[in-house]
Amino acid sequence: MEYNPQYSRRSLLKLIGTSAASAPFISTRLMAQSPANTVRHASFGADGMAWADLTQIANCPNVEIVAICDVDLTRTVEARKKFPKARIYQDWRELLDKEEKNIDSVNVSTPDHMHAPIGVSAMQLGKHVYGQKPLAHDLHEVRRMTQLAVEKKVVTQMGIQCHATAYYRIAAQVMKDGVIGKIKEVHSWCAKSWGDTSPKPDKTDSVPEDFDWNLWLGVCADRPFIGGQYYHPGNWRKRLDFGTGTLGDMGCHIFDPLFIGLGLGAPVSVRSEGPPPNQWNWALDGKVIYQFKGTPLTAGATLDIIWYDGAASPPAEIIALTGKKGLPQSGSILVGTEGVMLLPHFNLPEFSPEEKFKDYKFPKIKGLNHWGQFIDACRGNDKTSADFAYAGPLTEAILVGGIASRFQNTTLKWNSPELKFDLADANAFVHKDYRDGWKIPGLG
Repeated sequence: MEYNPQYSRRSLLKLIGTSAASAPFISTRLMAQSPANTVRHASFGADGMAWADLTQIANCPNVEIVAICDVDLTRTVEARKKFPKARIYQDWRELLDKEEKNIDSVNVSTPDHMHAPIGVSAMQLGKHVYGQKPLAHDLHEVRRMTQLAVEKKVVTQMGIQCHATAYYRIAAQVMKDGVIGKIKEVHSWCAKSWGDTSPKPDKTDSVPEDFDWNLWLGVCADRPFIGGQYYHPGNWRKRLDFGTGTLGDMGCHIFDPLFIGLGLGAPVSVRSEGPPPNQWNWALDGKVIYQFKGTPLTAGATLDIIWYDGAASPPAEIIALTGKKGLPQSGSILVGTEGVMLLPHFNLPEFSPEEKFKDYKFPKIKGLNHWGQFIDACRGNDKTSADFAYAGPLTEAILVGGIASRFQNTTLKWNSPELKFDLADANAFVHKDYRDGWKIPGLG
């Protein structure tokens, strides 16, 4: 089997926050005006996952890093060294306003709550956007980003880099080929625990020098700064207003080969049987039951995908079907009419019963360069495989599960075309209000 992944496993943390100034002017200028077919690029975020995205994009041929923005200037030290010609900003709105004519593309690699404000503002200027996963914090934001990418005819790619690996591309093809028959049910999990059962500390800490707390909050409601990495840079994923918990962090990765391989659309219902979040934080040890409309590759009229995170995991009888006593940290078990497939996150699938599949040969599928594909598409030489037309519906499915976790042991029917649940209280979480002074054109 040919195998050629373009990068090794890395931390998937997004540790940077960004935000800032007045509404940008609208433009449809594309990169045809850039010199010598060079893609002129700006990064929103300078460290953590942003550093990974920025350096991978910079490694592509004929890319010029024009500007870098981070609300925490202490986190721009390495970026200043590696890209000494790049102009450094603390306010993302100022960057877009001043660099509009100098950039063709951007990566938005910030905490989840600022993905849509920055991404939408960049697309309104006709900029190509590489946006980290999940595509946005809220369902309305995701839908608007998906629509605007089409309206502005810009190149987009969501940062689900595992999508491009040989591992997941092979797994998707195995599903399409019906190697284990038609799929009856799926169990997916991640042992990460981006949750917190404790109340928010009742204190206010001094904001560090060179860090702009107001810009980090961005569109979210004002509140006192709490140090000790409570928000920045380490634990924002746990906080309801800023992150999307373990499901939001890892669901876009782990559901990705299932969406591709089984041709899934929007879920028709979702039910949480795990603990609900508290007033401030996502819960630990989640369990969410998704029901999707069946496809020609599934065994029934509907397909259940059950998600587990933290200490929660598939039941023993499901694990036993794989012939394993334990499971990898993250992955999926697909139960088919002709066998069972264990798909570890970031590894090749395994089949059971072993004897039945011992002579099976994987299809010859190579890995791709996820970032290089984006840059080539910006030049018109390629097409991205995780554009917002694909990544938007995938992210919406993930975020539906996050909302369901707020309504324990309640089956919610989901109307995707109308972005509505059958429960009015759940609909309150589809579209949040931005604080005064932070309204973003195109996200109303």
